[in-house]
Amino acid sequence: MSGTIKQTRWEKKTAIVDVEGDIDMHTSANLQKGFQDILKKKPEKILINLSGVPYMDSSGVASLVKLLSSTRKSNITLSLFGLSKRVKAVFDITRLATVFKICETEEEALG
Repeated sequence: MSGTIKQTRWEKKTAIVDVEGDIDMHTSANLQKGFQDILKKKPEKILINLSGVPYMDSSGVASLVKLLSSTRKSNITLSLFGLSKRVKAVFDITRLATVFKICETEEEALG
C-alpha cells in the first residue's frame, strides 16, 4: 500500500487528513499534491493523521517539512498525530520532533 491521503475530513475550518501506507520516494510527490489541494481551501488548521503510516523515509519527512513551511507562510496551524513508534523515531532522530507539533490523539490535536 502506497502512502496516500485516504480521506480529508473537515471540522469547521480544520482539515483532518488521514494518510495511509508507506510514505517514501515513490509516493511523496503524490502526497505533496494532495497537501497543496488542501492548502488551496484555506483551512485555519491542518491535522495530519499518521496512524495508518507504518513507514516513512526522508522524502516523506521532506514532504511534511514542505507542508510546514507553506502553513507557516499562510498562518495555518499544523499538527501531526497518531505516529507509530517507527515513524516517531524518524522525527526524533532528525530532531524534527521539536519543530512539528506532534500529538498522541486527534482530540489532543484539535484542542
